[in-house]
Amino acid sequence: MSSSSTPLLFVHGFWFGSWCWTEVMGHVASTGRPVHAVDLAGHGLRARRPRCLTSRPFDPDDLATEVSPVSDVHLEQAGDLLVAQIKRLGRGAPITVVAHSMGGAVLTNAAQQAPDLVAHAVYLTAFMPASGVPADVYAGSPENAGGLVSEALRGDPAVIGALRLDLASADAGYRRQLRRAFLGDVDPVTADAALGLLSPDAPLEITRGVTHLTEDGWGAIPRTYVTCAQDMALRPRLQERFITEADAAFPENPTHVVALNSSHSPFLSMPARVAAIIERIS
Repeated sequence: MSSSSTPLLFVHGFWFGSWCWTEVMGHVASTGRPVHAVDLAGHGLRARRPRCLTSRPFDPDDLATEVSPVSDVHLEQAGDLLVAQIKRLGRGAPITVVAHSMGGAVLTNAAQQAPDLVAHAVYLTAFMPASGVPADVYAGSPENAGGLVSEALRGDPAVIGALRLDLASADAGYRRQLRRAFLGDVDPVTADAALGLLSPDAPLEITRGVTHLTEDGWGAIPRTYVTCAQDMALRPRLQERFITEADAAFPENPTHVVALNSSHSPFLSMPARVAAIIERIS
């Protein structure tokens, strides 16, 4: 199968859904290439929302304490689902997979499970954890200092089993905070539409799971990391750490790096540019 006909699969990050890739997919599909986007476990059509966000009268105490309906979703489950999705699109042949944000941790898990099914792994300002290291270690690391996501969370993740956003909030300041964290360079109309499509709960156990990497597994797959210089969710220093750790662990298969001057969501702010980069990579 030639690179121009190798299918492309897009994987979103926490709180987003397959919908976020629509504009990028349109550009890629115009070239005739097979392309698809999927929902991660606990997201999109697989999302389950806490009652507290729709019950009236609204009780902020419930927002902070109601156990999430996605608290049982863990990394292995998400990885298994992604492997099945990869198999479906590629029909058993290897495909290129592009992951964003926490979707990168799931891609790493799936690729280690089935390296023969991944022709190229592309991490778009994504978590790319080292062997045996959970994603939550990176989220709270010094390299991620200045990130705005933790400030936007509501409730104790250890209590509710999820990373929860208050998507029912009418607080204009809070909504501006979400836009700064995820959508800094996205036009206001598109940003507001995207906020309306986010899932409120992201499964905590995905961030706590680990994947043990091997040279003939994930370490053998060609990989590209697309950095985003204005990212306020996953800071540039942390993006660099992922690349450094991967190259130290698998020096015979170094990471190809491409730079974007964008916020956390370039698929919404510069979809044509993202599509062009991915086409050149794969």
